[in-house]
Formats: sequence, structure tokens, C-alpha cells
Amino acid sequence: MEKIKITLPDGSVREYEKGVSVFDVANDISSGLARAAVGAKLNGKVVELNHTIEEDASISILKFSDDEGADIFRHTSAHILAQAVKRLYPNTKLAIGPAIENGFYYDFDSEHKFTPEDLEKIEAEMKKIVKEQLDIERFELPREEAIKFLKDKGEDYKVELVMDLPEDAVISFYKQGEFVDLCAGPHLPNTKKVKAIKLLSIAGAYWRGDENNKMLQRIYGTSFEKKKDLDEYLHRLEEAKKRDHRKLGKELDLFSIQEEGPGFPFFHPKGMVIRNILEDFWRKEHVKRGYGEVKTPIILNEELWHRSGHWDHYKENMYFTSIDSVDYAIKPMNCPGAMLLYKRKMYSYRDFPIRMCELGLVHRHELSGVLHGLMRVRSFTQDDAHIFMLPEQVKDEIKGVIDFVDYVYSIFGFKYHVELSTRPENSMGTDEEWELATNALKEALEEKGLEYKINEGDGAFYGPKIDIHLEDAIGRTWQCGTIQLDFQMPQRFDLTYVGSDGNKHRPIMLHRVIFGSIERFIGILIEHYAGKFPVWLAPVQVSILPISDKFNEYAFEIKKILEEKDIRVEVDTRAEKVGYKIREAQLNKVPYMLIVGEKEAENKTVSVRAREEGDIGTFEIEGFLNRILDEIKNRK
Repeated sequence: MEKIKITLPDGSVREYEKGVSVFDVANDISSGLARAAVGAKLNGKVVELNHTIEEDASISILKFSDDEGADIFRHTSAHILAQAVKRLYPNTKLAIGPAIENGFYYDFDSEHKFTPEDLEKIEAEMKKIVKEQLDIERFELPREEAIKFLKDKGEDYKVELVMDLPEDAVISFYKQGEFVDLCAGPHLPNTKKVKAIKLLSIAGAYWRGDENNKMLQRIYGTSFEKKKDLDEYLHRLEEAKKRDHRKLGKELDLFSIQEEGPGFPFFHPKGMVIRNILEDFWRKEHVKRGYGEVKTPIILNEELWHRSGHWDHYKENMYFTSIDSVDYAIKPMNCPGAMLLYKRKMYSYRDFPIRMCELGLVHRHELSGVLHGLMRVRSFTQDDAHIFMLPEQVKDEIKGVIDFVDYVYSIFGFKYHVELSTRPENSMGTDEEWELATNALKEALEEKGLEYKINEGDGAFYGPKIDIHLEDAIGRTWQCGTIQLDFQMPQRFDLTYVGSDGNKHRPIMLHRVIFGSIERFIGILIEHYAGKFPVWLAPVQVSILPISDKFNEYAFEIKKILEEKDIRVEVDTRAEKVGYKIREAQLNKVPYMLIVGEKEAENKTVSVRAREEGDIGTFEIEGFLNRILDEIKNRK
């Protein structure tokens, strides 16, 4: 038999007979690895365990803990869901059922209206299918046979999918027991591995995401190898519901979205306290690092957006208006305004780096179906910065931004990980420029000792970028910070400076955000802290609770003393019992409650109750001031 060479991730090479299966290779490496394996990456392509290897190749065995491995596992889970639905509701037509982050879904066209009670029945049927340990087999059909096969089964949506495939496309199906589905794969070899399943919700979804098409019923679910992992995930989901920023934003009176402005948030007085603190913090930290703050207009001439490239790459997300019969665009990004500011004068090489920062309000058209509280809106404020540099300054400037990001996120207690996004298909610029830019970002990350993942083809149209994903208190990740290197905009706007040789040269430019968007960052903070903001950020830092009207005067004396130290304080003068007032302050998540009665008024003290610790004793006013001011100053 002919031999082939298989290169393993550690660089070692093993010989096998041609036609060896991925599973046999995994088993040869280790029986434990074979038990854990769900698929493999063969020459960079994800394949299933049944796949046979016909030529020399490099291989990496995938487990559930790998992103691609989890996708294989959950793609199979989606097929098990579809099989269960077809068993229980045979007239249902199948649409699509992919794996998604943390789970899977399947879209169905059914006369039966699915209910939460149905999910329990479907889940029970899925568990039966898992116990049946059905082998999952792939087969292929020529195009016309595939269409006839699907028409005979009444699967109109699948027929449409095949009709849209290229004439020479390989049309593959997967069979498990009586169930067959059109699918590119890959899948697990058997249903038995999917032991921990939970169906989560039902939603409406237009076929192919087009609102002109029929509304289908989408069932969402998740699955894990072990019940313990499923239980942990479901606990996190429950915790996330409690922390939902939309619910807490309403309860704590921070912000609202009104019917008259879908996707355009209204900030209430308490929400503005948080916003202003964040913006003040942002300004002070930028001044320390040599940035100059700028402000550019919200509406600019349409021609500018043609020049910047946004017209060709982004116009479907933009809003437009006409002024004096001239067409204008409402800015979706701040960068072109920064270009115009740079062009107002001629710079010398001695002026660099030039760091401009802007809290710039931008507007982007988002479909109504994706709007989500403060997390996905149509108007938001980017904490932008544009740094213009000499070629020899690029790496140090990137490293300086990385340090800045690290400092800011550490203040809020966030851990984070880094991803490097490379050239997309619809990009501007030459191969050489992209290679230079990408290498500069890589080198800066490596010199900072940061591990990073590469996202192929996910860069901006004008340059590669570093995306920073922060992790919140319950383990969810949010992409906030971005560092984008750009050779294109300086060319498009013909930006120049006079070099040491007296000639004109082109600067290099860095786009950068840290919060990402002030609105979204506030939404993340609400959920991260579950509304229990640290003292320095809390809209109300102290609530003074007199035990009866007789002590209101003393309460207001204390209020005045605290306000003189810029502490945000309220007095609850309602004719309610003190226990009720304490409960209300707890519900409002106020960090400190000061209870004052006869003893406190006589001794000029306060009884202090902390949000997390409960009753912490009696303090002289000076002693309490020292405690709270230390927490505010050090942002504890």
C-alpha cells in the first residue's frame, strides 16, 4: 500500500497507509485523544473524524474545547433538533440549522405554533435520538438528483438552496436513522456524544434574513459534552438575565429608549452622572498622554465620504440629508473630520507624533431587528483618537496605546484577550502596504508579550486592526477596544509633512478607541457590576436615612458637609419606617446608607450601612468622610 506523511502540531511526522481516517490517526497518537476528538483541521480545513486522508498533510485534532470542535458538536446537535421536530411534527419543512456561538438553532416552517411546553417534548425526543446512538453518514448526489430527492420530501427551502449553488458544486447530505438533511458538514460520526442538551427559546426569523420572505420559527438551543458544563452555562444565562442592562437601566432610572427614537438612547440624570464621570476620566487620562482633544461636525458634505472610501464600502449604513440643494452625510465615523483638521496646516517631522482625540457622536443605520438596549444603537459616541506618525514611531505608538488600554480596563476590573484582524476582501491599498501594517501590529503585540489570535480577513477596509475583547464578571466577552493601522486615508486625503530632508512625505495613521462607544461601555458596566457600581462611579454614593422627621435637619447638615467634598448624596425624608428606607436604598444599589436618629444627632455621628457588608458601625462624620474619599480617590 502507498504511504503518506502526516505532520502533527508539534512538527513530528508519522507515516500511514493512504486512505487512513482522521479517527485512526487520533487513535494512533493516543486513545484518550481519540475519545475526546470531535473532528480535525487538515491542512487548515475543518473535517470530520470519518474523513479519509489521501495525501501528505498536516493535521490538528479538534476537541470540544476548540472553537471549531464545538461548532462540529453543535452542528450535529442542530440536526438532532431537526430530526426530533420532524418526528413530532412530520409536516414541518426544514430551513437552515447552523452552530452559533455557545449553541445552535434551526429554522422551521410549520403550521404548528411552537410553545415553551413543546420545547420540553422536543428536548425529550432529542435525548432519545442521542440514546439510539445513530451513525451519521455523508453521501453526495448530482445536482438534478439532489433537487428531485428534496422535492419528493417536500423540502422547498432546501431545493432553493441547491438551486443557488454553482453548477459544479458538490451537493452533500447527512443521514442519521430515518432523518436526512442537505448539509456541507462536518459532523460527529454518531449522535451518542451529544449528552447534555438544552433548548432555550423560540423566535421569529425571516427566511434568508429578508423581511420580504416568509417568517419562520427559530428554535435556539445549546449542548455540551458534560452535564456539569451545561449546568454552569445555564447558571451564567440566569445570572445574565438578572444583570440585563435594559432591566437595570429602567429600575435604576439610568436611560431609556423611546418609541419616537428606536435605537437612539435617552440618558436620564443618574445615567448622565456615570457618563460624565467616564468622559472626565477619559479626558484627564488623554491629557496625561499628550493628546489634544478636538470636535468635528456631525454633518459633512457627501463628497468627503467619496474621498474617504466610506461611500463605496459603507453607504448602506449611512444617513443622508440635503442642505441648500447640496447633498450631505451624517457621519458614521470621525476619521474624515480628523483628516480635514490635519490638512489645515503644514507639519514638520519635528511635530510628530500628533495625537488627536475626540468624543465624536456618530450615526449608523442598523436594522431594527438587531437593536438591543445600549449594546446596539443607531447613534453613539466613539472615544476616538487619530495618531499621525513617522514610520519609525509606529511600533512605539501602538505599544503606547496597548499600555493605555491595559490601564483603563484594569480600573474597571476587566481581564481581556487580543485578536489581530487581517486584510478583508473589499480592501483598499497594495499588498506591500498591508504586509507592512500587519507586521507592525504583530511586532508590537509580541514585544508587549501579549498572546493573540488571528482573525483572517476581518480587518477594516483601510487597514489591519487589533481588537481587544474584555471579559466581564460572569465570563462573557465584549469587543470594545480597537487599534487600526491605516496607510490608505493619508493617501486619499493627500496628507503630507516636511521631512528632515526638506521634502514632502506621507504620515502613517492610527485609529483607536478604548471604550469603543460610551453608550455600549455603560451597558457593559451595568451588567458587569449588576448595577452595583463602585463608589466612584455610583450615581448616588450616599443615602441619608433619618429615622423620623425630627432628624431631617441633622440629615441635611450632613448632606451639606458631604456635598462640600463633591460626594453625591440624597436624603430620604419620606414618612416611612427606616427598614423600608434601607430596603429601597438597597434596591437602588446605593453604596452607603447613613442612618441618623437621636443618638447620632446628639453625638454628631452616623450609623453606617454598606451595600455589601451591611451594618459596619457608628462613625464620626470625619471618619466616614476619610473612608469614602479614599475609595473614590483610589477608584476601589
